[in-house]
Amino acid sequence: MVVNKDKLMQQEFEQKCRIENVRCAGRCDIELGDITKHNVMQLKRLNLAVFPICYNEKFYKEVINAGELAKLAYFNDIIVGGVYCRIDNVDGIKKLYIMTLGTLAPYRRFGVGTLLLEHVFSLCEKDPQIKCVTLHVQTNNESALSFYKKFDFKVSGRVDKYYKRIEPDDAFVLEKLVNQ
Repeated sequence: MVVNKDKLMQQEFEQKCRIENVRCAGRCDIELGDITKHNVMQLKRLNLAVFPICYNEKFYKEVINAGELAKLAYFNDIIVGGVYCRIDNVDGIKKLYIMTLGTLAPYRRFGVGTLLLEHVFSLCEKDPQIKCVTLHVQTNNESALSFYKKFDFKVSGRVDKYYKRIEPDDAFVLEKLVNQ
């Protein structure tokens, strides 16, 4: 019997992170940390638990070298979220593209995603040439669409057959203008 190593790793990670009714009495301390060769496997496990897509090794090598464009979110020294961005130059316009931004389900609605997105916005503040933040969201991902709309992201387009091997395979393009 062939065992899918990534699937097994995902199941192990989900078991370790399975928490019922996470509650914060008072303040929840969430901290951001760098992604290094020493913790990139934890990001891989997080992504396997959060996203319906399996990213390749090239992706994770790029993440390690991304510097401030990639961060992990920690709650009590547990990795509960992460973000990875890249900077694109499209028709002479500098854009920050969010490759991944995700939070483990039990830790959603505690400000983890907001903190990660605020980090993205702080990158834009440091580089006034960045004019737009963009990302793709699966068309049926209502929670992600709602989250980004709270931060004034607008649907600027739709890409049919954007995703491979997942259904639905279409994506919305979300965009937020910055530094205008």
